[in-house]
Amino acid sequence: MPSWRAPGPRPHGPAPDSEKNKKSPIAAGPKAVEQGKKVARVNCASCHGNSGKGNGPAAMALNPKPADWTAKKVQDETDGEIFWKITTGRGAMPSWKHLPENDRWALVQYVRSLKK
Repeated sequence: MPSWRAPGPRPHGPAPDSEKNKKSPIAAGPKAVEQGKKVARVNCASCHGNSGKGNGPAAMALNPKPADWTAKKVQDETDGEIFWKITTGRGAMPSWKHLPENDRWALVQYVRSLKK
């Protein structure tokens, strides 16, 4: 088990309904996207890659592979679902609940900006 991953199983499956409907407390726009991009470069790029395609240098060692944030499957998720996954972690992805809530919501805005 990688040293950066907290012990114990990660949630699988869909986000709970109570989380799916959460709305971002930060306004969408260039400022939020730029904040999210900075957070992603520091915390997410090693697995998700610099362009969010799930092809970062650490992705080769992971199963399942990191999500491609540009994919329709991710883009079709609600903001609340994406926020929940960032917060709780999934599979090999650790929980990022230690990041400030605004940074996690900014990540959601950044993921949205990658829509094809």
